Amino acid sequence: MSWLVLVLSGVLESVWATALGRSEGFTRLWPSVVFAVALLLSMAGLAYALRELPTGTAYAVWVGIGAALTVLVGMVTGEEQVSALRLLLVAGIVGCVIGLKTLH
Repeated sequence: MSWLVLVLSGVLESVWATALGRSEGFTRLWPSVVFAVALLLSMAGLAYALRELPTGTAYAVWVGIGAALTVLVGMVTGEEQVSALRLLLVAGIVGCVIGLKTLH
């Protein structure tokens, strides 16, 4: 259960990071609201997962999922450049997350 919560929290990290960028310094209401709610849920999920998982592993997985998804959202929306090298590097992050899960 902790791993599932951790993965969902990583997804929410991407949600709050994307919303933060779209909030334009908290001057736009709805992106700011999405940021706050996603941040709270993401942190709560991370805290829950840390009850059973080692801090370093859980944090690396949480950040890795959030970072990879945030870059992919940026690529899909056109805010980030798409290239084979960037996709390969994001795949490397995902591979490291899978490796950490496998070793645990």
